[in-house]
Amino acid sequence: MAALPAPAVTAITIFLNEEKFLVEAVESVLAQSSADWELLLVDDGSGDGSTEIARSYAERHPDRIRRLEHPGHANRGMSASRNLGVSQARGRYVGFLDADDVWLPGKLAEQCAILDARPDCGMVYGRTLIWRSWNGGGEDFTYPLGVEPDTAYRPPRLFELLVENKAQSPTTCNALMRRSLIEQVGGFEADFRGMFEDQAFFAKALLAGPAYVDGRLWAKYRQHAASCSALSERAGLDRRARARVLRWIRRNLRRELDAYPDARAQLVRELRRNAVLGLRETAKRLLRRRVAA
Repeated sequence: MAALPAPAVTAITIFLNEEKFLVEAVESVLAQSSADWELLLVDDGSGDGSTEIARSYAERHPDRIRRLEHPGHANRGMSASRNLGVSQARGRYVGFLDADDVWLPGKLAEQCAILDARPDCGMVYGRTLIWRSWNGGGEDFTYPLGVEPDTAYRPPRLFELLVENKAQSPTTCNALMRRSLIEQVGGFEADFRGMFEDQAFFAKALLAGPAYVDGRLWAKYRQHAASCSALSERAGLDRRARARVLRWIRRNLRRELDAYPDARAQLVRELRRNAVLGLRETAKRLLRRRVAA
């Protein structure tokens, strides 16, 4: 049987025990206005019903959906699971959709049109809805983009936004990237298994070449109590996780930052600021414990 032609887009959904949300994520890919895609469901060692959900979709759509897993059904973390998906991708463009998030129907068609028209850009991203209303539990909102939308930006402007962490940088559920860019920068860093695992990758990608920022809303980022960000915040690990990725950037992207001394100086300032805030947070936690005792 002849091999199927390669699709324009490879969508990659990594999941670990996401039986509650996985169907909604997959259905948002099936609902895309563009049909020129394949979906890779990467199982990171799930022990719940999400493994069978992924198998079922792969059996029903064998020409479009595949299920992948690590050898021995192992749990390798988010970065290693994204890399597994990239290694099996056939599309010239790659988009990531975590199992608890959803895409809006026009995402792939509109983003592909931009990258087709802008061969100088390795990535496009737009606005992401912070989705609190999915269970009636809060109001939705978007973060400011930090730059004028509908424009391409050369390095290091968007890298600087990522380091500042005061506006929306690329999110894994929103960005669409050329597969060649992901391969050029070496994919995701497998040492980062949880919180901020995407920031090391996006730092590399945003220093590698121009990216296009659009003003449209393309994805919903679901906020819920079991999400990676929520668990990290409750454990008081956010500041340490961010410090770790900033130190990684300073250590591993030294050569790239040699061309942008202002961006490098900003990175150092952010490391210092993060350290000061961390000390303040630690002092507040100790004070609360003493008061409670």
